[in-house]
Amino acid sequence: MDDEQMQIASQEEVTQPIRRKSAAWGFAREVLQTLLMAVILYLLIDSVVGRVRVENISMQPTLHEGQFILVNKLAYRLGDFERGDIVVFHNPNDLEEDYIKRVIGLPGDTVVIQNGQVIVNGVLLDEPYISAPPQYSDTWQVPEGQIFVLGDNRNQSYDSHSWGFVPFDLVVGKALVVYWPLEELKILNQAPGVSAASP
Repeated sequence: MDDEQMQIASQEEVTQPIRRKSAAWGFAREVLQTLLMAVILYLLIDSVVGRVRVENISMQPTLHEGQFILVNKLAYRLGDFERGDIVVFHNPNDLEEDYIKRVIGLPGDTVVIQNGQVIVNGVLLDEPYISAPPQYSDTWQVPEGQIFVLGDNRNQSYDSHSWGFVPFDLVVGKALVVYWPLEELKILNQAPGVSAASP
């Protein structure tokens, strides 16, 4: 083998490991970029949509224990509360605990519960979604920057009739859809009749 052939052979030996190294580095770089994009996408989605599990019976028959719900975390940054919205919020008495209830009263509303009926600003609410009429009576004036919430299972719900109002800044977001179990999949729309009252 002459000098020229030896030079070509040694150049090939040098370039093959370099090619293998650059191919391995390219693959590793692609994997890292994909993982980074997945993390960024997850964080973006998580900042907009929350997932919660129903832990009690306070919203029956609308929601049941063990169901998983998607929550729109931007709903009240981009829009206003409406009567009938189902909301997730931090318990005003224990911020480590989250509750899910229905909005009944908005700031400035007068909520009266008597004779098993809920009246907002003098208008009787049509509430086909509740499990039974409330067995308690009282009157509440909803302050600015807060909402009045009740569970649909009125007599088994620890809510505004027990402890008062929910400040806006404790609201996590608006419940959108039950997504698990699949056979219980449903969209959580505003309840009919709840928005009939006007301040």
